[in-house]
Amino acid sequence: MQYTIRNVPEHLDAALRAAARDQGKSLNEVAVQALTRGAGLEHQLRPRRDLTDVASTWHEDAAFDSALAAQDTIDEELWPSPSERKQPMTRTADRQADEGTAA
Repeated sequence: MQYTIRNVPEHLDAALRAAARDQGKSLNEVAVQALTRGAGLEHQLRPRRDLTDVASTWHEDAAFDSALAAQDTIDEELWPSPSERKQPMTRTADRQADEGTAA
C-alpha cells in the first residue's frame, strides 16, 4: 500500500531522517516503523508465507533440463575464443568499430 503524507513538520522530518541515517535504513522503513509504533501495532505479528505448499514439489522434467542446457551453449560464431579472433580487440578498435571507421 502506498501513502502520500503532506505537511510533515520540519522537526519530525529531521528526526525521521536522522533515525534512518543512524540505523542505516531508508526513510520509508523508518517512517513505517514510526507509524506502526504510533498505531500500537509494534507487537502484532505480521502474517508470513512459509512456502510449505510448494516445498518438495520439484519433479524432474527432461524438456526443462534440455532447455536449461541449451542456455549454457556458446555460439562460437558470435563468441569466438581469443585465439580464434582475427585481430586483438583494443579499446581504440572497439571505439572505431562502434563509429564505423576503419583502423
